[in-house]
Amino acid sequence: MKKKPIPAIIEHVRDGSTVKALLLPDFYMITLMMTGIRCPAVKPDGNKSDPEALLAEEAKFFVERIILQKDVEIILESTSNNNFVGTIMVPNKGNIAEGLLKDGYAHCVDWSMAFLKFGAEKLRAAEKYAKENRIRRWKDFQPKAPQLTGKEKEFTGTVVEIVGGDALMVKVGASPPKKIFLSSIRPPREAAKNEENKGEGTTPAKTKVARPLYDIPWMFEAREFLRKKLIGKKVNIVVDYKQPAVDNFPEKTCCTVTIGGVNVAEALISKGLGTVVRYRQNDDQRSSHYDELLAAETKAAKANKGVFAKKNIPQHRVNDISGDSNRAKQFLSSLQRSGKIEAVVEFVTSGSRLRLYIPKETCLITFLLAGINCPRGSRPGPGGNGVIAGEPYGEEALQFTKEKCMQREIEIQVENIDKVRGNFIGWLWVEGINLSVALVEEGLASVHFSAEKSEHYRALKTAEDNAKSRREKIWKDYVEEPEKEEKIEEDVSVERKIDYQTVVVVEGTRDLRFYAQNVDQGPRLEALMNQIRQDFNANPPLPGSYHPKKGDICAAKFTDDQWYRARVEKVTGNDVHVSYIDYGNKEIISSVRCAQLPSTFTADKPFAHEFGFAFVKLPKDVEYQDEAIQSFKEDIEGRTFLLNIEYKIEKLSYASLTCPKTKVDVAKELVTDGFLLVDQRKEKRLQKLMADYKAAQDEAKKNHRFIWQYGDITEDDAKEFGR
Repeated sequence: MKKKPIPAIIEHVRDGSTVKALLLPDFYMITLMMTGIRCPAVKPDGNKSDPEALLAEEAKFFVERIILQKDVEIILESTSNNNFVGTIMVPNKGNIAEGLLKDGYAHCVDWSMAFLKFGAEKLRAAEKYAKENRIRRWKDFQPKAPQLTGKEKEFTGTVVEIVGGDALMVKVGASPPKKIFLSSIRPPREAAKNEENKGEGTTPAKTKVARPLYDIPWMFEAREFLRKKLIGKKVNIVVDYKQPAVDNFPEKTCCTVTIGGVNVAEALISKGLGTVVRYRQNDDQRSSHYDELLAAETKAAKANKGVFAKKNIPQHRVNDISGDSNRAKQFLSSLQRSGKIEAVVEFVTSGSRLRLYIPKETCLITFLLAGINCPRGSRPGPGGNGVIAGEPYGEEALQFTKEKCMQREIEIQVENIDKVRGNFIGWLWVEGINLSVALVEEGLASVHFSAEKSEHYRALKTAEDNAKSRREKIWKDYVEEPEKEEKIEEDVSVERKIDYQTVVVVEGTRDLRFYAQNVDQGPRLEALMNQIRQDFNANPPLPGSYHPKKGDICAAKFTDDQWYRARVEKVTGNDVHVSYIDYGNKEIISSVRCAQLPSTFTADKPFAHEFGFAFVKLPKDVEYQDEAIQSFKEDIEGRTFLLNIEYKIEKLSYASLTCPKTKVDVAKELVTDGFLLVDQRKEKRLQKLMADYKAAQDEAKKNHRFIWQYGDITEDDAKEFGR
């Protein structure tokens, strides 16, 4: 059957919805049942005073009057019990079934309505018209539920949570989220026996499934389909009906939900991720798009999609390691080495405590936000006895985290573990926002002292200062401590402050800067390097699995084929510009020589500290500069000095270097030898030292050393030379 109109003549009318027709031009005689409707059957020996029998005769007469012995067109759509099921199109009048419904002679039947190629909504509308006007068979009709109007009937909301495979939590305006159900939808179930003819009001059988989301076939796929399509999105909602409370089950608001013009329930059914509820014939408590749902289900069943599949049934073996410290420890190293990991928030316990599903590891973990103290909301007491009162703003913190994260795809970086309870501790990003920083910024958390060693400490501290200044939430009663005013009167007699640190200079640069390591931190640095190499030897990284980005702290393999901590300064194709943060040297290496640095090795601050070379500057002549830089590097690199910080310029400390044995000032010695010029400072405390440097420069000039060999080079700066 191509479902094309076929010319025909109606030879006999058996009842209002069944006829005998002669198909042209082949003269086939068929019995045809009208698609989507049913009229009362005509009984030859029936009681004429019976209202049902009377209605059957009237329906038969209605059809005879319009189409008996007349030319019509028939669309054959299916078969049932050796009879054809189809639509009769009357010239200039359309589908005769519509007239039968509108005049109250017939009612819609779901099983054949699904065969209609088009026009199902017209049949439903015609039946609805007859019901509302109580025409013929509907004269005693009473709707089961009051009709909803206005905002109660139709509204827009934001989906904040998916519950199972058929329900949503929707937030409308500023009101709390409310739960709605997709009309006429039954989510995947483990046992579908004896449920085919049950409506939504039937109490579901108790199941032994502990984790239905993962253990019931196709339930996880249904939830994920809805989550990816709807979470955080605005949807249009039309309430179809409200199902009364049954036993311990509360009232259910059942709705048609659309997004971008797409019926979510229909899309779900078309993927085979649910089934359509079957109702009693006179039950109007159903989806306003029920026929489309049935059609989608029929297509999914024919294609063996989802719950209709005969093979390849998905199984989700998910490791729940939350609360199990021994199992959590087994995962710790792997999660730390992975750097940023994608996860899905399954549940939010408090503002800083979440339950996460990690697809890569197929495991469930409890995750605590690092770096903050966050108030907790109310929670059940031990053993479920009573309720422990929440801390101030604990509920607000919980709602903030829920709205930001619930069932969202996020990124985490695991730093450590709660060894007693097996909870993982680390950082969480949602849409690129660090949640710890966001909570602090909103005044819903304070900075924990453990954050001081973190790379996020500055952002956390700035956020906390902002919240304090606004007196936000937990800081509403905050009183800023008055700063102690110290009058510092600088006097000519004030001496230069000397606080020597013993350092090893590991690198000098072309702009007269250098990197130095504190000698007393040497053993600690050596221990860290040994730990890094042992870890990388035991668990060598997969080449190409890490994609470096500017600003990353990573592991980089130096030319000695050993791994060191490094900062990514620039990425150009496969070339990565790195700076080794514990030694100060820079290098351009291939991206395959970079790897994710486990978070256990990121806590220590860089051991190489950058300084400017105090009191001196390079000559302007490029030829002199090269030799000056070479002498500077030869004199300082790899040697131990007494370092003293003299002044700061834009957060960079400028320091002098003194030989611990000879007490020779390296910078002044380079000035004396004619390699560098004095960079004059105006601070009063430095004037005595500046006089010594000036005397050293005058000596170099007098003896025509290096840059002074042809006279006073500073004269070139005079105005008559055009500079």
